[in-house]
Amino acid sequence: MPQSASTFTIAGLEMQTPQINNIKEVFFSEKQVTVDILRLDKVHQFISGNKIFKLQYYLERALANKIKTIMTLGGAYSNHLAATAYACKKCGIKSIGIVRGEEPKSLSPTLQFCLQHDMQLKFAERQLYQNISKGEVGKIDWLEDFKDFIVIPEGGYGSEGRHGAESITTFFDENSYKHICVPVGTATTLAGIVNKTSNSKVLGFPALKGLNDIQERMLSLGTGKTNWEIIHGYHFGGYARYDEKLIHFMSEFYNEHHIPLDFVYTGKMMYGIYDLIKNNYFQNSARILCIHTGGLQGNKSLSENLLPY
Repeated sequence: MPQSASTFTIAGLEMQTPQINNIKEVFFSEKQVTVDILRLDKVHQFISGNKIFKLQYYLERALANKIKTIMTLGGAYSNHLAATAYACKKCGIKSIGIVRGEEPKSLSPTLQFCLQHDMQLKFAERQLYQNISKGEVGKIDWLEDFKDFIVIPEGGYGSEGRHGAESITTFFDENSYKHICVPVGTATTLAGIVNKTSNSKVLGFPALKGLNDIQERMLSLGTGKTNWEIIHGYHFGGYARYDEKLIHFMSEFYNEHHIPLDFVYTGKMMYGIYDLIKNNYFQNSARILCIHTGGLQGNKSLSENLLPY
């Protein structure tokens, strides 16, 4: 990955090198813990967070083999769909987004963004969506219009996505941290970070309720290491669910630290980390790194003025 002091490139796209910010709270000092946050939300205006890292090797394969189309999957508020649409347009690759569920009367801000960046949207009922997720695309009539294409699983899940996520570890020194915390959706980023760390314990915070197959996912992604743990209980009811406590926490966090969080992933993780610290989960002198996985575009689905940013 070509990299200078301030920028690096992925598939020819220039990105800003993320910084690490220290988070100061009185009770952190009282509990004798240090908390830093890796600002992946700052790497790019539109394709921030972990998404572009997971897309890297899919994009590079398409460019190297002159494959003209990428097809991928996601829900109506998918950060992955938005990032894929933008990255493909900038790379000169056509994109198709398979959206889970029936076409709504009005499109979400995420899907509007995808259309603005020339992604073709196809809506799929649950069974068809699952079939495409498994790579069963042979019987879809409209795909005959596309001769060569790459299918990227939901959230970039797969060995190429994991490989890309591994490069996130180049932006911090794991020897400086006892714990590395990351939000979990498909577990692709979790697997990538675990693969490249040995001395730190990686804590995953699922954004989905009932995500009980992470062990199988990690093995499927080629991660047999054991230096990780899943922290359940901070999903706030499930994917893209939230309540007043979460919104209040995110607002207070922004007002205090001037760092915006998204309500789907990083907001829930940070709430969980604060709660764990208060309840003495971490040992004294623990140094904790939190990975901000971006996804701030998802906040556009919230009511106006619900958050102070």
